[in-house]
Amino acid sequence: MVTRNILIFAFTFIVSLVLTPVSMRLANKYKIIDVPEDGRRMHRRSIPCLGGLAIFVSVSLAILIFCIKYNNIPAIFIGGIVMFALGVIDDKVKLPAYVKFLVQLLVAIVMYAMGLRIQFIHNYFGEGILKFSTVGDFVITVLWIVGITNSINLIDGLDGLASGTVCINSLCLAYVISSDGQVMGRVAATMAFIAIAGACLGFLPFNFAPAKTFMGDGGALFLGFMIATLSTVGRLKASAAITMLVPVLVLALPLFDTIFAIIRRLFSKNPIMEADKKHLHHILMESGYGHKRAVLMLYGLSGILGVSAILLSKNLNVEALILFMVAVVYIYVFLTDPSHKPKKRAVRDEFEDWNRKGYTKK
Repeated sequence: MVTRNILIFAFTFIVSLVLTPVSMRLANKYKIIDVPEDGRRMHRRSIPCLGGLAIFVSVSLAILIFCIKYNNIPAIFIGGIVMFALGVIDDKVKLPAYVKFLVQLLVAIVMYAMGLRIQFIHNYFGEGILKFSTVGDFVITVLWIVGITNSINLIDGLDGLASGTVCINSLCLAYVISSDGQVMGRVAATMAFIAIAGACLGFLPFNFAPAKTFMGDGGALFLGFMIATLSTVGRLKASAAITMLVPVLVLALPLFDTIFAIIRRLFSKNPIMEADKKHLHHILMESGYGHKRAVLMLYGLSGILGVSAILLSKNLNVEALILFMVAVVYIYVFLTDPSHKPKKRAVRDEFEDWNRKGYTKK
């Protein structure tokens, strides 16, 4: 099994690495370009945003070769195609937010109808499990799929942040699921997560700051959807966290950033789907840490949360809680460090420095 997983990882890594330059040429040819037309964007030059094509193709090939025969995987694969297509169309023509949301909602409902359901969780306050009603598992499943799908898109605000974070998250989820036994659904989910991690790592050299390409909405929606649905297939044993808690902890960074964004926009009476510049990565940038440092800090945070989830899956609850608190302290210290407050200007200076080095707007 280990050899097979290494093979899958290497396969998607190489395919993604080779196809990313091809996606850049296609993006330039068909004018799928991210132009910094507003102050929300963190880049100052036009950048191709079809890099998600390399991720999509490499993961799709791995699924077709290694795990398409398993239950639920064909349905997930078709849903992933729809999400990728939706994102690419949005990158090209800028679809209204409500259109994207309705398509995502419809796909999530179809996934539920095809058997992808979150029906129960482990009862951490007593014995046994907590089962949801039919209405409850429908609502929770649809919200989970739509929420995680969009959460990856929301954190895709700094060069390399989404691809690196998804790579870390996928490896953590693959480890947790694979360590729980050779059950059919878990085997398929493990292979798919390994494929996603390899594809993201192959894409990262072209996406890390200063980025030569972006994954675009196509890549972000595809990755978010795959993580959301695969985590319902690779359910964990009843003695640990079932379906939700471990994935929630692994995905805490994008998930809570999404929740806070919704709350923030509701209180400010702005549309929920309207983008802003108040996400965690934006706050770190405004604190003066700079592009690369902010991304690396969030990688570290994702890694700590991922290890915490692994400990939780092994019933090491106290150790998992301690590590989670370390993550909370970690981000608190960096957000409140007064030595970085005077350096806010560095955010603008960094882009000017990139331009002086030749990364000028095309």
